[in-house]
Amino acid sequence: MKSKLITGLVGLTLLGSSSAFAAIQTTPTNSKATYAKTKYPIVFNHGMFGFTRLGVPEFGLDYFYQVLPDLASNGATVYATQVSPLNSTEVRGEQLVKQVEEVLAITGAKKVNLIGHSHGGPTTRYAAGVMPSKIASVTTVAGVNKGSKVADLLLSTGVGAQVVSAFVEATLMPVMNWAQGKPNLPTDMNASLKSLSTEGSLAFNKRFPNGIPSTECGQGTAVTNGIYNYSWTGNKTVTNVLDPDTIVVGLAGLAFGFTDNDGLVGTCSAHFGKVIRDDYAHNHLDEVNQILGLRGLFSPDPVELYRQHANRLKLAGL
Repeated sequence: MKSKLITGLVGLTLLGSSSAFAAIQTTPTNSKATYAKTKYPIVFNHGMFGFTRLGVPEFGLDYFYQVLPDLASNGATVYATQVSPLNSTEVRGEQLVKQVEEVLAITGAKKVNLIGHSHGGPTTRYAAGVMPSKIASVTTVAGVNKGSKVADLLLSTGVGAQVVSAFVEATLMPVMNWAQGKPNLPTDMNASLKSLSTEGSLAFNKRFPNGIPSTECGQGTAVTNGIYNYSWTGNKTVTNVLDPDTIVVGLAGLAFGFTDNDGLVGTCSAHFGKVIRDDYAHNHLDEVNQILGLRGLFSPDPVELYRQHANRLKLAGL
């Protein structure tokens, strides 16, 4: 009891003094619920252009829309981290490592379960690679594990990619940073694109090969260095014509030709560790229940998928 009290006091100190922790989002856990009550906390990490919440709790938009409150109501201890929306995997990964350390200090847990969407996939894999003793599992959801043809296409424009990057960093990012109350995160869109390209991803995989399939579209090792590896993804580009993301994601999906993709990540690129499924009727934003939960009429509920996965982690002793 005394050790738990000390841990809690340390956590409160970090909460008040750490600039990194200011970016972490959590929600109160229902201590009576058990379905999603994992042994270790679940820590989420967003993708490119990501955030924890835009706005305030009373009126805001969470990146993992409705996911954290649902898991918490089912007994899970959950956190969402905020790293640079645009930057290299290594920069984002180091930011995530610091926030994982803070979650461990606050909760007193020995490990965490990491879940990363899109660029959050390799970002969580980086954290697992540099602090393996503190990671119980890594789950990538539409993780850019072998690169994205969209990043390849943008980089192929040369100067055009640099112009787009400069424009985005000068216009969109200041607005996003202001909306999420975290204006000091470094941004570098060109570094993001290089990390998410096929070439950049292959170089990253040489440093962090755990869980990466040895074949083009196979499954990776389910458990490496004591870390459980999972993944899933969608394979649709247009799922709901009323969804604001339909046009952008649908057009981006053309970069993949006739190969399966979710609009931004190829199905095979998303494979990592044990592949739960790679054919959900979701596009890239449906996978995190965006925008505002709009998705195909008959597609599975993304929030339910995360709840089921928390139960999967629980049953695995994680």
